[in-house]
Amino acid sequence: MTNIVKKTLSNGVRILVEPVTHVKSASVGLWCHTGSRHERSAEAGITHLIEHMLFKGTERRTSKELAESIEGRGGSLNAFTDKEGTCYYCRVLSDDVANGIDVLTDMMLHSVLDPEELAREEKVVLEEIKRSEDEPGDHVHELHVSRRWSESALGKPVLGTPESVAGFKREDLQSYLTRRYVGDNVLLSVAGNVDPAEVHAAAEETLGKLASGGGDEELPRPTSKVDSVFVAKDVEQVHFCIGTDGVALYDEELYTMAVLDAALGGSMSSRLFQEIREKRGLVYAVGSYGMNYTAGGLYTVYGGTGRENWDLVQELVAIEFAKARSGGLEDEELQRTKRYLAGNLVLALEGMSSRMMRMSKNELNHRRDIPIEETLSRIDGVTAAAVASIAERVLNPALGSTTAIGPQA
Repeated sequence: MTNIVKKTLSNGVRILVEPVTHVKSASVGLWCHTGSRHERSAEAGITHLIEHMLFKGTERRTSKELAESIEGRGGSLNAFTDKEGTCYYCRVLSDDVANGIDVLTDMMLHSVLDPEELAREEKVVLEEIKRSEDEPGDHVHELHVSRRWSESALGKPVLGTPESVAGFKREDLQSYLTRRYVGDNVLLSVAGNVDPAEVHAAAEETLGKLASGGGDEELPRPTSKVDSVFVAKDVEQVHFCIGTDGVALYDEELYTMAVLDAALGGSMSSRLFQEIREKRGLVYAVGSYGMNYTAGGLYTVYGGTGRENWDLVQELVAIEFAKARSGGLEDEELQRTKRYLAGNLVLALEGMSSRMMRMSKNELNHRRDIPIEETLSRIDGVTAAAVASIAERVLNPALGSTTAIGPQA
């Protein structure tokens, strides 16, 4: 069982602390439950741009001093933006947790959002967009989601568009921060060798000053567009996503879908890897993954292959889908796959960052701790019949989409 200590401040900010006394470090995450799905029509990319801007200086520290305040003491500092969440995080030595919290909260609460820095950072994000589009192995995933969920807020690209990013002013960022960076949306989580009382005191002193409020409107389940697109580009390989609808975070079939995903393309021993790479040598990389959000999910097979092999690879993926739909998983494969998932989960928890991420996502999405024993039990309880049932529905070829970027024939 976990020993997570939870406290909620009067403004709604939540603090989670998981003491782990046998390590000499801690992972600190400052989260805001906001992402690209929360952006209004004129705000495409603003969540990600704000993430960049919070590193550009506060009332107390310059951009360089923010980095040095963590890295100069042996730690690391970073952040990421997703469709439903933003996280600013650091890894620090166990005696430096208070400093880590001070730096992260300083960034969130006291960034100056200097207009000159904003103009420069908009150019940085524009270059990030260009880089993404220049790397078809990355861009094909975003293109696939944006086409399949073109009518949903979940289909918005996290980076935004060149047109939207170039037009933001300081007041636009400030307005978004005022609306979304509020008490009930904010979570501070720490895992490692740390005293919960120390974390609570630091949070009360800083995050206790945030305005209260927050919460989300319920997002309807995305309506998926079923189509195929091939984008011609002067590259050596066809980079592809072949996908269909998956499951949402709250669906009962979440763990069943995870087992099916792992068996089909989640590892080197999976069906797709063995058939397409190991047996035939048609790809360097091939695999699959599920994207699970509060309102819906996607299941995607991805890879890269030579133009001359593209038709055969599509055929082989279709064959593996059909085999899973008709036969499900044999008992030995089912047990091996469940053991693989359980083992990876347990091994990940030996790292403080994984512990911090897991407890944070459970709190943000489910508002409770989900003990590892519960998750392992849910995985172990997946049956062959359940896998066969979800494979029959999810892997229906009539519901699939294909997105590819590659050279013309």
